[in-house]
Amino acid sequence: MKKVKHESLLSSERYLNNGLLTEADIDCAIQKCIEKVDKNMTKLGELFPTPATSNNAYQPMKNTEWTNGFWTGMLWLCYEITSDDKYRVLAEKNVQSFLERIEQNIEVEHHDLGFLYSISCVSAYKLTGNEDAKKAALLAADKLSSRYQENGQFIQAWGELGAKDNYRLIVDCLLNIPLLYWAEETTGNHYYGDIARKHYQSTINNAIRDDASAFHTFYFDPETGLPLYGKTRQGYSDDSSWARGQSWLVYGIALNHSYDENPANIELFESITNYFLNRLPEDFVSYWDLIFQDGSGQSKDSSATAIAVCGMNLMNQFIPESNSHKLIYKYAQHAMLESLMNSYTDELTDGITALINEGVYSWHSGKGVNEGNIWGDYFYLEALVRFKTNWKMYW
Repeated sequence: MKKVKHESLLSSERYLNNGLLTEADIDCAIQKCIEKVDKNMTKLGELFPTPATSNNAYQPMKNTEWTNGFWTGMLWLCYEITSDDKYRVLAEKNVQSFLERIEQNIEVEHHDLGFLYSISCVSAYKLTGNEDAKKAALLAADKLSSRYQENGQFIQAWGELGAKDNYRLIVDCLLNIPLLYWAEETTGNHYYGDIARKHYQSTINNAIRDDASAFHTFYFDPETGLPLYGKTRQGYSDDSSWARGQSWLVYGIALNHSYDENPANIELFESITNYFLNRLPEDFVSYWDLIFQDGSGQSKDSSATAIAVCGMNLMNQFIPESNSHKLIYKYAQHAMLESLMNSYTDELTDGITALINEGVYSWHSGKGVNEGNIWGDYFYLEALVRFKTNWKMYW
């Protein structure tokens, strides 16, 4: 496993001095989320929210985007919190839509099958034993497996398989490959897990720079499989560290460690996480690229912070009590989540509303800049549920 620079955690006292959230704080935040989800259900019906808001409101859409699973994931979280069958009923209608989508091959020629199926269908199967959900998720795992490239040992993110201009992985996929670990456990077929482990190693050995920052994407030679170079698609530049990409690594390393424990993962996790925490601004919520700080005039990406909270929460279960970072990471989670709760959750529309505001979908295209985004909403609610219960993951 690649060795990277291990930055010391700077200004850790600011997390310790911030204190910890109370159960009442968490309950209040969850209730606010439930009220928003209820409102959105009445406006969406059996449709899905767009990936990002426009003028602070989502628009309804059919099940064709890589982001649609996050809405269904929120329905399952609400079902777990409340035991109210209205969430289960709508989520199971969504499951039928996801089954139809994978059976008819509707917009699934990409790597985001975990985002689509882990939190919509694996969740449904784990919670209710829904056989259609199991079928859909296994078909999605097969589709994801079909993108594996032996030359380079990675899952190709986008584009025509084997095409030189798209022969690359992206760090986001560390959240997709848990679908393969689940498929391995469910079927006993180790091919799924073998692909997941190889992709994980290819990602951490190539997409992480020596200073523990992240490339968004990384290219390989399609003929030899040799690593070529890193390049951004979402970050400010090829040399900067896109905040959401860094947080995908924070959570992705933790998720992979939960399936395949290795002490080296913890050391790598600390390096990645310290790099992220050391570049948080005063209010603990990252800008959309980690090169930006307070006074830059740039937008925040609240979703990156919510993702990082989930990853840190998961990994803290595996960090030894003797590790000095364990307590600081606990307080950092609370500080980040408290800031999201108190400063990023105003309801800014009468339409389909975001759970948290001030995210960035794609700065380069101008899409969803300083807007809510549906994955930010999901990971924010997942973080709250993690703090409230001993949550059994959908991933």
